[in-house]
Amino acid sequence: MPSLSSYDVGKKSFEGRRYVNDITAGNAGMKNLLSPIETYNAQQRKNAKKQYNPRKVFLLGNHCNRINRAVNDDPKIEGVIGIKDLDLTGWEVHDFLNVVVISGIAFSHYFITGVAGRPCSTATVQLAKKHMSCISGHQQGLQIATGYRGDGVPLTSIIAGSCYEHDEDYMGPQGNKHWRGILVLNDVQPEGSFDLMPVSLKYLKDRYSE
Repeated sequence: MPSLSSYDVGKKSFEGRRYVNDITAGNAGMKNLLSPIETYNAQQRKNAKKQYNPRKVFLLGNHCNRINRAVNDDPKIEGVIGIKDLDLTGWEVHDFLNVVVISGIAFSHYFITGVAGRPCSTATVQLAKKHMSCISGHQQGLQIATGYRGDGVPLTSIIAGSCYEHDEDYMGPQGNKHWRGILVLNDVQPEGSFDLMPVSLKYLKDRYSE
């Protein structure tokens, strides 16, 4: 949602941004993400047991939340723009900073440190504050911290917020040298323990690009 950014309004870099372009790009990205699943399921339509229909959970981030913030700041545009513009059909959608617990693991765009609402800056702080396995995005790169409950159950805290190819101008040449990829959680147990498998974007491109 660069068109709704409040950080560089009035600067040359802001020129040409349009809300409709942001929505179009986001919906196109979602289509690209889901189309292989839809194609596969169409091929398996005669065998429902082979179809892939996972629970799909979408946690709105601070950039998505710029839409809500814009409406709050200018109420007359309520109903003109909204989260409804994002094509989230089939997703279980949760508001910005809501916490969703799945198999004993807490997920949120980020976790706060206290009453001031500041995000946990490291995976270690996140684990110390939340006392359970938890995964968030928000920050670029990959941070992992581990610990144990009193009964010996392993806990893992992760911050992983980058899976894109472009560089961000505001981060500069050094800040853009961060890990990019996805996380796969294997052997997830009800109490929140799991085997972590980070998969880099480079590996995914090398392995699956045509």
